[in-house]
Amino acid sequence: MSDDFADHERDAEAAYDAMYDASRPKDCYEDAMDAFRRAIKAAEKTGEKGEAKRLEARRDHVREVYRKQFRSW
Repeated sequence: MSDDFADHERDAEAAYDAMYDASRPKDCYEDAMDAFRRAIKAAEKTGEKGEAKRLEARRDHVREVYRKQFRSW
């Protein structure tokens, strides 16, 4: 598994995009949250504090979208 936060971010964004077409968006949401967690951890590990903050904000946005649009599914 890569420790490159950009790879994990791409995985997170792909899972987020997949939520819109998934029959079980919760699975994609959980994949996105896991990938964001790995991305944030990798950014922090390499001293990329600004990137970690940006990723946290993006994760929070994805979480809010899921709660507003998909949670009742």
